[in-house]
Amino acid sequence: MEHTAHQHQEHEHHAEHGASSHDKHAGHNVSDFWKRFIVCSIISIPVLALSHMIQLWFGFELAFAGDKYVLAILSTFIFIYGGYPFLKGLYDEVKDKAIGMMTLIGVAISVAWAYSVAITFGLQGMNFYWEMATLIDIMLIGHYFEMKSVMGASRSLELLVRMMPSTAHHLVNGTIHDIPVSHLKIGDVVIVKPGEKVPVDGIVIEGESYVDESMLTGESKPVKKARGSKVIGGAVNSNGSLTVKVTSTGKDSYLNKVVKLVEGAQKVKSKTQNFADRAAKVLTFVALGGGVITLAVWLVLGFPFVFALERMVTVMVISCPHALGLAVPLVVAISTSISAQKGLLIRNRTAFENARLITTIIFDKTGTLTKGSHELRDVKVLNPKFDDKELLRLASGIEQHSEHYIATGLMRKVKELNISIPKGENFNYLPGKGLEGIVEGKEIKVVGPNYLKEKNISITETTDDITGTVVYVLIEKEVAGYFTFSDQIRESSYDAIQILKDAGIKTFLLTGDNEKVAKKVSDELNMDGFLANVLPHEKLEKVKEFQGNGEYVAMTGDGVNDAPALAQADVGIAVGSGTDVAAETADIILVNSDPKDIANLILFGKATYNKMIQNLWWAAGYNIIAIPLAAGVLYQWNIMLSPAVGAVLMSLSTIVVAINAQLLKEKFR
Repeated sequence: MEHTAHQHQEHEHHAEHGASSHDKHAGHNVSDFWKRFIVCSIISIPVLALSHMIQLWFGFELAFAGDKYVLAILSTFIFIYGGYPFLKGLYDEVKDKAIGMMTLIGVAISVAWAYSVAITFGLQGMNFYWEMATLIDIMLIGHYFEMKSVMGASRSLELLVRMMPSTAHHLVNGTIHDIPVSHLKIGDVVIVKPGEKVPVDGIVIEGESYVDESMLTGESKPVKKARGSKVIGGAVNSNGSLTVKVTSTGKDSYLNKVVKLVEGAQKVKSKTQNFADRAAKVLTFVALGGGVITLAVWLVLGFPFVFALERMVTVMVISCPHALGLAVPLVVAISTSISAQKGLLIRNRTAFENARLITTIIFDKTGTLTKGSHELRDVKVLNPKFDDKELLRLASGIEQHSEHYIATGLMRKVKELNISIPKGENFNYLPGKGLEGIVEGKEIKVVGPNYLKEKNISITETTDDITGTVVYVLIEKEVAGYFTFSDQIRESSYDAIQILKDAGIKTFLLTGDNEKVAKKVSDELNMDGFLANVLPHEKLEKVKEFQGNGEYVAMTGDGVNDAPALAQADVGIAVGSGTDVAAETADIILVNSDPKDIANLILFGKATYNKMIQNLWWAAGYNIIAIPLAAGVLYQWNIMLSPAVGAVLMSLSTIVVAINAQLLKEKFR
């Protein structure tokens, strides 16, 4: 796969800095934070041992000539080496006029260090060395866990990139040459042996096998591949050997499109994320302002400067909203990665989060709720000049040019009856109505009831009582007969509709089929209603009608002729796109046509949003209690938070947010 190494570097960069505003950590990767934490923690041991407060608490004494200078030197090393990422973050935020959480940490440790050094050289009061050292240690380990979590969330993307094999068995004039995948061109032929990964997207031209596409599409069962089947690069071949003709490489491959979509979704900020960024900024000013007010109030009340300063530092430390910066981005990274593994590709994050608002879902294609493998059940001849086989033969001349499920069903029957397929010419697709063309000099049309209605063509025999899909054959503008196709409802459709109903979402079937067919499917699945005989251009109006009635509408479609309706819907879901992942108008793309995926998607969207809100509350909400305690409002009852305890609580909130985000994985099984 072309650019794989480059992409991998991109992913590592992305993982290092998180999918958020954590670019303030620029130049500091996960291992760097870990190294700084280990070094500073070791040096913190003598700092703690030399601090009078610790000696008092643990009942021991350690003193020697110049001990206060040793303490100052060790603490200054921790301040410079361990505090560097935060001091650099402070500098970057001030320079970019983007005051945020790094400013808070930077100011807190700088104030503590400067004040303590002043005491070492003669100022009256107690130093803050041990508090500053432990604060830096805790902040370093907090950042380490935070960045490790963001990296873990992006790891599935790295796995996707690594899934592509580096070499392929290139077949030229009957001889196999092993060449780098990046050297393959469209039209080349490759051999995929049993147990190997498919190197590129292509079409099977020889052989038969089962292929595991679970990592790419979420389809758990191996899929049978034979001549004419499409295969996706990165899928694992099982028992047979396949000869594959290359259809796309490099940046045009399915896997590459998936990676780009997921990367894009992780980087684009949704409304929730923008809200979190604003909240973090507000809280930073609250903390800085609160610290200054705390200092001023205690001084006005006549307390010593050192006490007032300690309260100020504690307020700044404990209200540092670092967890807030992680609250949303980490959930974003995890949800998009999990979704991609399950065959759900998110193009629009806001629409995904808005899944919680959906009140109505319109299932556009009967092929989504049904198997779509329409079996030809009956052939009815209306013109005595023709018989069943002749009608099928002439129709197959036109239908051989189509990939529609009706055409597939008809061609299957023609092959079954060993009918020779005539040549079709001047083929033309009539959107929402059928097909037309010339076969053996005759003008043939294979059309649905909408065409007859539009042209005011009436037939002697009524088809209203037929529950299958009826397709008419017109020969030289006369109805010569009709075919009846029947479809089976997917087993997972029953569960999908029930899940949506339990979630309080109304379900409607929208189809070009007649009312009988639509009603049968709708009733059997216990849906809320159906819209039958709908032409492609009418779908947009139907969506608007629901929206006009105050409904928040999700629409499923195939992403091509449903484009206007998908764009109009509040949440557009392109279904069964297979390798066509660039359905431009859909907010979300489902690789498979399984309706249960749609139900899972909506529930997962709700769960994702809930996780974000939980994290925002946890990250910012604890400040409602913590800031007043840090400021010392309960001082007369001897309840106060020290800077060190403040640092522990701050880091604990970051870790809780990270763990809570990881729990999202349990929501999608």
